[in-house]
Amino acid sequence: MSKSVLVVDDAAFMRMMIRDILSKEGYVIHEAVNGRDAVEKYAELHPDLVTMDITMPEMSGLDALREIRESDSTARVLVVSAMGQQRMIVEALEAGAMDFLVKPFQPTKVLETVKKCLQSTPRC
Repeated sequence: MSKSVLVVDDAAFMRMMIRDILSKEGYVIHEAVNGRDAVEKYAELHPDLVTMDITMPEMSGLDALREIRESDSTARVLVVSAMGQQRMIVEALEAGAMDFLVKPFQPTKVLETVKKCLQSTPRC
């Protein structure tokens, strides 16, 4: 059975990049354009994994991560952030993110990290 991934980023280009990398490996991809959209789509879809940008309009990735984990303590969230956001990455990990990717990233690193997150038990 294919694993589903909710790709959350306000930049269409970043969503497209992650979608292309993961769909080639058979993942079913859904997209959200900001944190609020992510919370709503997570509740609707219950994907196996969420890739979450941190800095977005309307609702940040950190706030969305907290809301998703509050509603589902077993949610698997992989934070995707730009270089220089180490403080936010630490905060995301403390809020329950499983791991993080730093932009720009290599396709092999995305696949490796996604597989690792899907094989791990979420931190409750």
